[in-house]
Amino acid sequence: MTSINTDKYIAATRDWLKQVVIGHNFCPFALKEFRHNRIRYQVIPEKKHATLLNALIQECYHLDTHPNTETTLIIFPYGLNQFERFLNLLDRANDQLIQHNYEGVYQIASFHPDYCFADADIDDPANYTNRSPYPTLHLIRETSLEQTLKKVKTPEKIPERNINHARALGLQAMDLMLKNCYQEIADK
Repeated sequence: MTSINTDKYIAATRDWLKQVVIGHNFCPFALKEFRHNRIRYQVIPEKKHATLLNALIQECYHLDTHPNTETTLIIFPYGLNQFERFLNLLDRANDQLIQHNYEGVYQIASFHPDYCFADADIDDPANYTNRSPYPTLHLIRETSLEQTLKKVKTPEKIPERNINHARALGLQAMDLMLKNCYQEIADK
């Protein structure tokens, strides 16, 4: 793999997680793991899909052998800037989970700077619930997710709440929050 300084990618992603995802409660499960430092951030500075998919499976192995790490955010700073290319990787990533017997063990959530839900306009603020500083795949332990969802009164309403909240904040506010994640690292 190519050697790069990963600090800026991790810093922007951590700021996004703290300020946007946790700050606006888009994921009610993230705060606990963030506070307990059980989130692993992996930057994969490659462009080839085969290498990126291999990194995903390596992260599954890592989670298998490190139970104190609750979840991993895999950050792809190169080669996936086009949202369609990212979606192609996501499809193949889900296939890899099946091929490596990880279906039902880990789940993938996806985030991208240009994320756009299939039924949304490109400028819908709701897209920002899945927009991140860099293309990112989030590996989630299925058992942990199931246990956490049991504690939430109406988990099926989380996406609807997030959409309404993002739309209430508006496009400019959501865009500024994402841009500020890059600014935070520039100021450090």
